[in-house]
Amino acid sequence: MTSAERKAKVGQLARSILVRDVRLGINNLRLHGLRSFLTMLGMVFGVASVIAMLAVGNGAGQEALEQIRQMGSDIIILESSKPLAEDKQRQGQNFISMYGLTYLDAQRIQETIPALSLVVPVKVRTEQVYKSSQAVDVRVVGTVPSWFSVVQRPLVAGRLLVPFDEERRQAVAVITEELVSQLFPLQKVLGNFVRLGGSSYRVVGVVRSNSPGSSKIKSTDSANDIYIPLAVMRERYGDILVQINSGSSVRERVELYQLLVKMETEADVEPNASAVHTLLKRFHKQQDVVVHIPLELLRQAQETQQRFNIVLGSIAAISLLVGGIGIMNIMLASVTERTREIGVRRAIGARQWQIITQFLIETVVLSCCGGLLGVLVGLVLPWLITQLTGLSTVVTTSSLILSLLISVSVGVVFGLYPAIRASRLDPITALRHE
Repeated sequence: MTSAERKAKVGQLARSILVRDVRLGINNLRLHGLRSFLTMLGMVFGVASVIAMLAVGNGAGQEALEQIRQMGSDIIILESSKPLAEDKQRQGQNFISMYGLTYLDAQRIQETIPALSLVVPVKVRTEQVYKSSQAVDVRVVGTVPSWFSVVQRPLVAGRLLVPFDEERRQAVAVITEELVSQLFPLQKVLGNFVRLGGSSYRVVGVVRSNSPGSSKIKSTDSANDIYIPLAVMRERYGDILVQINSGSSVRERVELYQLLVKMETEADVEPNASAVHTLLKRFHKQQDVVVHIPLELLRQAQETQQRFNIVLGSIAAISLLVGGIGIMNIMLASVTERTREIGVRRAIGARQWQIITQFLIETVVLSCCGGLLGVLVGLVLPWLITQLTGLSTVVTTSSLILSLLISVSVGVVFGLYPAIRASRLDPITALRHE
């Protein structure tokens, strides 16, 4: 017999022994079917709770990440901010407060910062649109056509703003779906007019509404937006906002509400963000501009989500620990019940590792069956949570595999002690056991 044939024969013999031990383990578990099933329930609920917890955590994290991604991971958002010191010093006086971003800032950034793709200026003003004697609060956004290439909003009908509208100062507007339902519920939208501050604007396009988010910075758009050319807004509204309060008037001159600085790649964002901040500090002595970097928020949100998932998974893993204790308890009872059987096997030549293997197979079968049933229950639980509470849940393949691996590991770890204890029984004492 050659060495290859000898190895093949040994391998075949090992496989047959393993199959025999697996069948023996399954038969031993079937003898006490109810007890085995109740033991598996601990693993079933443990695995299902881990999957459900991770699904809830992933769902919440995905919503937050999606809100940040919508702002753009390759842009830097500059936002005008009224200095608090100036507001406290001049409160109650008639004066003109000048702060925030300027058109000159946009030009300086355009000419100075490398790896720049676009600089999008934005003016914002809150107005009311009256429809059938009902006032609707809207946000009027004056911007340039490139705004729609930075902030992605799918076009639903009509067209977007074009350079011709800016050059010829066309009184046109693009509105959101949300406003369409409020202003033109049963009317033709395209070609109709909305009236803002004494001026009428012809609706030329409709874009999808942005769902309200809960991110750490203000979104670049909202659900009730009306977009008009920046030149038209500057011509009709100017740069000065007058607020009258208790007999005193406060005039604020803010040229631009936001500047959206789009970089060529994500790798260019953080190095150039510091350059933008340094440039603004040079020409803005007071702190009247806030720099937001969605890419940094995206990374922070990803790290937070990972920590959140670890905490939720750890809490749910406690139930797996309880299931493992149940397996250990039932296997210790099984060792006591089968002491005479173990003695007979040892007496006819069974080695310690064979006894250990037999009991480990039984624990692995229990944990694997419980893990597979737990995966099935874990797939149903997130769906029920979404249907009953409306929370977003995301079940990932990694969470299914991780839960199953943990259940098998728990079964092996907690089944090892009973198996070793069974293998160390003295054959003579075991044979005398009644």
